[in-house]
Amino acid sequence: MLQMIEANWIAVTALVVLVLLVAWAVWGRKKPAPEKREYRDVLSEGAGPAQRNAALIDAPPAAAIPPIVPTPAAGLMAGVGEIVAHAAEEEVEAAPVAGAMPAAGEADDLTRIKGIGPKLNARLKELGVTRFAQIAAWSEADLAGIDAQLGAFAGRPKRDAWVEQAALLAGGDTGAYEAKFGKL
Repeated sequence: MLQMIEANWIAVTALVVLVLLVAWAVWGRKKPAPEKREYRDVLSEGAGPAQRNAALIDAPPAAAIPPIVPTPAAGLMAGVGEIVAHAAEEEVEAAPVAGAMPAAGEADDLTRIKGIGPKLNARLKELGVTRFAQIAAWSEADLAGIDAQLGAFAGRPKRDAWVEQAALLAGGDTGAYEAKFGKL
């Protein structure tokens, strides 16, 4: 081996110099120091109190403020219970009964049909469809006509069986609806 090194001493020397240069390039050079930035905020030395805390700092302690005691007013609260009870009765009378049909002028909540979300509900209202009974009465031609106007939602009425769902909901048969299509 020694004879081989003596015969190729120029190549060996060049190899040693190359290894030393690579080692110096990787480990020996000084890396530039990272730039130091100074952040100034309310916690920095010499900074004043934060504006949002000034009111708390300047305010007197809560123990030093005398309590405010209102003067009794006998007639002030008289009759409030009766008013609340009357308002509650009116709300109960006006509240719809679960599963009851909406009034003639009211629109049904079409989002109860699986496959109709807020966007489709709005589009159906634009097309004049507001009741379960309307959807339940659709023929194949009506279904194709509505489907053509649903844009990106085309195919949903047939695929999600809107006519069948609407018929069950229009009839108030929630038991059969939930048995076939799942919970409302």
